[in-house]
Amino acid sequence: MSRMLESKKNLIKDYCTILLGTFIVAVGIVIFISPLRLAPGGVYGVAIIFHHLFGWRIGLTGICLEIPLLLLGIWLLGAKFGAKTIVGIISLAGFISLLELVYGYDPLISLPGNPAIADPTANFIISLFGGVIVGVGLGLIFRTRATSGGTDIIAMIVGKHVKHIPLGTILMMVDSVVVLLALVVFEDWTIPLYSWFVIYVTGFTIDKMISGFDRRKALFVISNHHEKIKEVIINEMGRGGTYFKGSGMYHEVEKKIIFTTITNKELPGLLYRIHEIDTDAFISILDATDVLGEGFNSLRERALQ
Repeated sequence: MSRMLESKKNLIKDYCTILLGTFIVAVGIVIFISPLRLAPGGVYGVAIIFHHLFGWRIGLTGICLEIPLLLLGIWLLGAKFGAKTIVGIISLAGFISLLELVYGYDPLISLPGNPAIADPTANFIISLFGGVIVGVGLGLIFRTRATSGGTDIIAMIVGKHVKHIPLGTILMMVDSVVVLLALVVFEDWTIPLYSWFVIYVTGFTIDKMISGFDRRKALFVISNHHEKIKEVIINEMGRGGTYFKGSGMYHEVEKKIIFTTITNKELPGLLYRIHEIDTDAFISILDATDVLGEGFNSLRERALQ
């Protein structure tokens, strides 16, 4: 009974997160990206182009493009698009339409008679904020294990028949077609540059939203004084670790290799103590984007968030 109740709570939490994420994405599109006529890929990149060409509403155009793609995806790929993705698609179109009603179909951020702001510095700042805001929203959606639909579906369909090209590369190619379409339509070479910048910032932000902003360090330590280093890691730093057995390639002498994970703040102190113990120690330091387990982030919360 308690598991069923917890499952329902997690499901409600996921849908609330999706609604929050789609609202944030809608804010980024309507208030920041569309006024600059940027088309950073995806269905709503196409919708923005149509909006500035014909005055069509972005939200309505987006959902009209999303539904056929969703049906095509279900037909060709099977029913792998769950209720969360469908809720995300509908709520995003709804929030965009709502914001268009609130702000008007010609966003307030534009100058009269000119759909784009003339100041390049302002364009850069607005596109930066737009990319970050859209990335935060999409990151929230992806953390619920939902997808954004749209060109993701096209990439999946192409990827099914073109096995040798990674899905991420196909998605980037599809989005780039939308960006270049904006260049042809608006005849302004700055638009694709800003659009690709928004795509990069959005992807970077999504990565941070999913993997976290708090970077850790994973260390491999090879030393003849591994016992003393172990004592420092366990007793002074309150961390754990793992021993690996290995042998040197030159002398083929067996050695114990320490593997441990620490925070960025703890790294300088540990390096100093290792240097005190063994000036000949060999250390390899790697970035760990996410560390789950005792002493770090909860595996349970990470898996169910």
